Amino acid sequence: MLIHPWDAPQDDSEWQRWLVGRDFGQLAVNGPPGEPPYVQPLHFAYDKDRGEVVGHLARPNPLWAAIAANPEVLLSVVDDYVFVPGPWQAPPDGPSENGVPTSFYAAVQLRCTARVVDDPAEKAELLNRQTHHFQPEGGSARATVGEAPYGRMLPGIRGLRLEVTGVRAKFKYAGRKPEEIQDRIADGLATRNGPRDRVAREHLLRRREV
Repeated sequence: MLIHPWDAPQDDSEWQRWLVGRDFGQLAVNGPPGEPPYVQPLHFAYDKDRGEVVGHLARPNPLWAAIAANPEVLLSVVDDYVFVPGPWQAPPDGPSENGVPTSFYAAVQLRCTARVVDDPAEKAELLNRQTHHFQPEGGSARATVGEAPYGRMLPGIRGLRLEVTGVRAKFKYAGRKPEEIQDRIADGLATRNGPRDRVAREHLLRRREV
């Protein structure tokens, strides 16, 4: 992922705050020799204080052999993306049809060392952490080894702990454009008011205030 200086996070807290509000991404694992990488859509829970991500997958998943061969993996999370029409980006002294269209988006890539969790008690603890993240209001039974309703299901899954060893983050929101063009884009997003336009506009305005 190319990250220009004007698209880089202003500090670590920017990408951390953003990532705490997300819990779905794609886990990329090196494939066997001669094969492309495996990419697995994944619900996850990010723990900023522990510097780790936790998740789980079904035991038959082909990722397990790939992780055993090379535990260095990448978790990619992309959100708040919108298409920006060319006329919104046109230079003030030129025709609007000469503007260059682009994409806005926020992205965080976590380089991680994966550890597979097979111990039943540790696996149950990991699942309960995930359930608490996704259902903080409760409403589900806890996973407990040997007890209904989830105990008998534990052998069918394997847990994942991903220790974060590196981070690449990007907030692509017209950071290099003059304020006149940024204002035009912000107005266009407000008027269009499509999916994710409001939050993309907030990113644009927030980042130029710092």
